[in-house]
Amino acid sequence: MTAPSAVKAALTSQSIETPSWAYGNSGTRFKVFTQEGVPRTPREKLDDAAQVHRYTGVAPTVALHIPWDRVDDYAALAAYAKERGLRLGAINSNVFQDDDYRLGSVCHPDATVRRKALDHLLECVDIMDATGSRDLKLWFADGTNYPGQDDIRARQDRLAEALAAVYERLGEHQRMLLEYKFFEPAFYTTDVPDWGTSYAHCLRLGPKAQVVVDTGHHAPGTNIEFIVAVLLREGRLGGFDFNSRFYADDDLMVGAADPFQLFRIMYEVVRGGGFTPDVAFMLDQCHNIEPKIPAIIRSVMNVQEATAKALLVDRDALAAAQASGDVLGANAVLMDAFNTDVRPLLAEVREEQGLDPDPIAAYRRSGWSERIRAERVGGEQAGWGA
Repeated sequence: MTAPSAVKAALTSQSIETPSWAYGNSGTRFKVFTQEGVPRTPREKLDDAAQVHRYTGVAPTVALHIPWDRVDDYAALAAYAKERGLRLGAINSNVFQDDDYRLGSVCHPDATVRRKALDHLLECVDIMDATGSRDLKLWFADGTNYPGQDDIRARQDRLAEALAAVYERLGEHQRMLLEYKFFEPAFYTTDVPDWGTSYAHCLRLGPKAQVVVDTGHHAPGTNIEFIVAVLLREGRLGGFDFNSRFYADDDLMVGAADPFQLFRIMYEVVRGGGFTPDVAFMLDQCHNIEPKIPAIIRSVMNVQEATAKALLVDRDALAAAQASGDVLGANAVLMDAFNTDVRPLLAEVREEQGLDPDPIAAYRRSGWSERIRAERVGGEQAGWGA
């Protein structure tokens, strides 16, 4: 069994990236809901992200979304983040919120539209150069709604051509993380619908192209931990977008719907050697009805708890049970770890780091929520498309 000191050391080294858009207004396809105190600028988003890192100690990076986080001087924004104890993380492109992309972006049948989309992706790499970001995260809403609408194979050729151009532009220490989603907004074919399609494109591109697993982007019943195990075995798991779903891409707080699934995923990460900086742990969530910052803090804590339980699995006992064909015994080893209350252990880890053992309570006492509601009056709140 892993020694408690080793578990603590691993938890202390963990880093969970928060998304800038989670601090802004969001909603359903029917309504974007506003909240008092929501950031109006990328800098105010970083101010809020600094609060999450202040109370959890494990959220030092913030992902940006372009154009939602567009500024005139990205180096200055990176310097602003550094002043608040943060770094700018993955740069997320947006080729889905423009009228020209009605029939797709890089897979569009019109070469002019494809060029527009590609130029945006290359712009995102320019931004990475300015911010010092390592990862470019790509998600495409491209697809079709009806049989015969477009040539399926031709769309894959167009996608491959665009990805190759972006890959060629990447710097020595930069990576491309290719996301997938099995449906929505396209309902007949989605151009990157699953991990196999993403993996196939990444394999052709080279080692700087990696697959990113969004935990909400799978059909019901999909064994996500199997996908994680295979991608780790192939050296192609670039990271996670952590969230939770009941039905589709619900983007709820990670672990909210199925904490056991999150534990199983994290066990495969630990077992497969994925608990390293090469596998990015990122949140991708929308907090529509709950307060933003406490929800993000809770999400970070949920990942920490699942990680702690995964680290506590008695792998020697598990291997022995598996080798002897002891089905119930092997399952019991995993269940013992999952049923362990790791909250006291995490409280100890935080106290040893000089943090409050209860991040949510500490944030509520800080007065930050009351302060931003009073100060952030006027202007345009950040949100989808803002």
